[in-house]
Amino acid sequence: MGNIKLLENTVQTYAWGSRTAIADLLGKPSPSARPWAELWMGAHPSAPSKVQEKEGGVTLIDFIARHPEQTLGPDAARMFGNQLPFLFKVLAAETPLSIQAHPDKVQAEQGFERENQAGIPLNTPHRNYRDANHKPECLCALAPFTALCGFRPVSDILELFFLLLPENEIVRLTPDLANRSAPEGLRLFFTQLLELPADRKAAVLGCAVNHAENLLDRDPAFQWIVRLNRIYPGDIGVLAPALLNLVTLEPGQALFLPAKTLHAYLHGTGLEVMASSDNVLRGGLTAKHVDSAELVRILSFEPMTPQGVIPVAVSDCEVLYPVPSREFGLSVIDAGKGPCLAESHGSAEIILCVGGTAVVTEERTGDVITLQSGASAFVPACTGRYKITGDSRIFRAFIPA
Repeated sequence: MGNIKLLENTVQTYAWGSRTAIADLLGKPSPSARPWAELWMGAHPSAPSKVQEKEGGVTLIDFIARHPEQTLGPDAARMFGNQLPFLFKVLAAETPLSIQAHPDKVQAEQGFERENQAGIPLNTPHRNYRDANHKPECLCALAPFTALCGFRPVSDILELFFLLLPENEIVRLTPDLANRSAPEGLRLFFTQLLELPADRKAAVLGCAVNHAENLLDRDPAFQWIVRLNRIYPGDIGVLAPALLNLVTLEPGQALFLPAKTLHAYLHGTGLEVMASSDNVLRGGLTAKHVDSAELVRILSFEPMTPQGVIPVAVSDCEVLYPVPSREFGLSVIDAGKGPCLAESHGSAEIILCVGGTAVVTEERTGDVITLQSGASAFVPACTGRYKITGDSRIFRAFIPA
């Protein structure tokens, strides 16, 4: 027990995915026949990875259940109920994802119980809470990645809306935003936008898009308003770039999204590691279920500066992305600088090769596996240290000690 195990993972084929990014990473025919949106690595019940063993594959859920303390580590097994607490993904967005947020732990527990008591089946499309867990997440760009994250300062929102709408509409829409304290005023303003009658919403969007088309060189937010309107005409989420911080990550840069943060991934390819949950409250830019009232109830309306994660070198070959989460951590190893000895966290981890070929050798047993680009493996807690050689880059998602 303790040997590093190769994983077989599920590719999710959502409509917003890329036909090239994940296929290229995996060395598969590109472009793919269908959009490949996410590669899931973990033990989420919806699409658990399979562990490759001599006698055949077994789900990572069952593999962990056999020996939870050895695989997760005693402390993690106790803290997380013998379950892997994170989900690791490659995410490739060719077109924008929905505007969404995830509840905090208390909100998730209450919402899950409330919908259970109401008898709403777990698999029904209009269910908001599919588990009792929160979902903080970290995104690290593999290619340039554009996202919306958290509300802008009120002064910035007002400035952009004054450029998008005529004065009479501004007077009707923004008195709460201009005259009340930021959280409460922003909540009332956002709620008003979501609840606009159809005819007025169409008029506001038409005017805003027309103005944005004449302001494309003024601010990237206007470019995205025009672009979103082409994809989701008539959706109030088209105005999101004027409400939320617009962020572009370069490869290797990372962003942390706390619970209750309104966000949308717009375009790009990145790695995403998150608490293992499927709770999503959507507000627009989607054909899926939207529950505006519940979204408003769980959101934080404090304007925020997006939480860029500043990487910290922990050795000559490894960089850590420090994130405020007890469920997951993230680091990257550049083995092209020479052999790299990966110190054990004393807990489970999943490693993913994103370039080159990595030879992984367990220090204790001498066992060896090879990871090509796109290949991943599960490292049980009891494995101990391992060495990586070969000109490669390896990301590690792990349970913090």
